[in-house]
Amino acid sequence: MSEVVVRRVGPEAAADVLAVVQEAFAARPPLDPPADALSETVESMARLLGKHGGLLACLDGRPVGALVLDPVGSTMYLRRFGVRPDAQGHGIARRLIDAVVDAAEGFDDATVVAREELPATVRFWERQGFREIARDSPLVEMRRPLRTCVFEAPDASAMRSLGRSLAGQLAPGDLIVLSGGLGAGKTTLTQGLGAGLHVRGDVTSPTFVIARVHPSLVGGPALVHVDAYRLGGIEELDDLDLDTDLDEAVTVVEWGEGLAEGLTESRLEIRIVRSTEAGPEDEVDPRRVEITPVGPRWHALSFRGLG
Repeated sequence: MSEVVVRRVGPEAAADVLAVVQEAFAARPPLDPPADALSETVESMARLLGKHGGLLACLDGRPVGALVLDPVGSTMYLRRFGVRPDAQGHGIARRLIDAVVDAAEGFDDATVVAREELPATVRFWERQGFREIARDSPLVEMRRPLRTCVFEAPDASAMRSLGRSLAGQLAPGDLIVLSGGLGAGKTTLTQGLGAGLHVRGDVTSPTFVIARVHPSLVGGPALVHVDAYRLGGIEELDDLDLDTDLDEAVTVVEWGEGLAEGLTESRLEIRIVRSTEAGPEDEVDPRRVEITPVGPRWHALSFRGLG
């Protein structure tokens, strides 16, 4: 089995990083103006790496992926990101992105600059949880919180499995703010949470009742499932007479983005995005699930191993 190792490097690795970056960028379609990476030299790469270093991924000891870390304010820019064409398909890019979380400790988020002429590259970054924040043609600036974990859910079974796995990390008082379009899979994920928490009753969409309480069957926290779409404000939760204390339950708020954050300083923000690549006749309709922990409750926890 092939082994992928990602390590932090500095100017001493300039030649290896340059070789990876130039091979990766040379394989892309010609751009006007050309990518700056193609004009790098060992000396210029060493200067870039001298600022904050970079990451080098090796497959069975051979350098195959690289990026340069470039801190700007509270964000960490990922420059010269590339994977050798013959090494693609081994998860190298994903391993590099995972390693950024540790390498950029103390920063709020990670940012990349993609080219709009390369829509496949833009879609790749979107699948990794990056969202467009600015566009200055032909450049597209994309950003994601550093601790965001991204999972692929190819079908409903995988979505429920992710929910069951996530339930093992939850405790009384936890808040999950769940967002995504109609039919994205919010209730399906919540069904998995309910199964993992071993609660009573079928978890269905709370649309017509605003909120449902599912008591635990094993002495654990209840699951409170809320539809915030019809709430005038999150303070209305106090008026719903839920017959349970939110401090003793796990609360899942659908359509809660921009509304439920005031409930507590710590929460999990989960965003479900439907694939833009699946056609109407496809048998599967894959989803991307982005989990972002916010607040001190989650500082010691990692969600990378879920699923």
